Amino acid sequence: MSGVDIAVNSIEKARARAQAEGLDVRFDEGDAEMLAFADGSFDLVVSLIGAMFAPRPERVAAELVRVCRSGGRIVMANWTPEGFVGQMFKTIGKHVPPSPLMPSPLLWGNEAAVRERLQGGIAELRMTKRLYPFRYPFAPPEVVEFYLTYYGPTNRAFATLDAAGQAALRSDLEQLWTQQNRATDGTTRYEAEYLEVVAIRGVAVGDRTLPSSGQPPASRRLDHHSRAC
Repeated sequence: MSGVDIAVNSIEKARARAQAEGLDVRFDEGDAEMLAFADGSFDLVVSLIGAMFAPRPERVAAELVRVCRSGGRIVMANWTPEGFVGQMFKTIGKHVPPSPLMPSPLLWGNEAAVRERLQGGIAELRMTKRLYPFRYPFAPPEVVEFYLTYYGPTNRAFATLDAAGQAALRSDLEQLWTQQNRATDGTTRYEAEYLEVVAIRGVAVGDRTLPSSGQPPASRRLDHHSRAC
């Protein structure tokens, strides 16, 4: 099993966690747009809230397909525009507009966009919307402070604002968390929708991609870890 991430600190934490758990996993610094693996290297390629944040989605899609063998699986989990995390990004975008040069990462949570991006080399594509539970042992205002301090997208946006802008962003985020909070005991609990993507790599025959058959069982796996969850 191999794992890649563009952030060096994430790689270091992953190595320490794997060692503590007694797992035989290799972690390397890498970019989802340019994976350092040969064609067809893996039976299973996984991206959990990770590759969706790369700036060139067409390159990401091509790389995920390239390193997956015929008959192998590509599995992604991507936040949806309609879900809680999507709403949080929209709230941030009201205060710090996203770059017009980069497609929204949330398009990876749109079924039509995923179908378009993964149409080449894929024999079968299944997508299912699911909910991921978040639990915090403190109230929404403290959750917001936690995100402003430690979560990349909110931290970077907050840092670009003046004092008045920071206060406005903090207020809007607190309102969002409070409205979505399902807990009634002073803690914070909500569920964030994500799109589960499962793609089966086909066999290229001429200009067509055919379903694979008679392939050996899965044995090699690539995990692309989160750039920003």
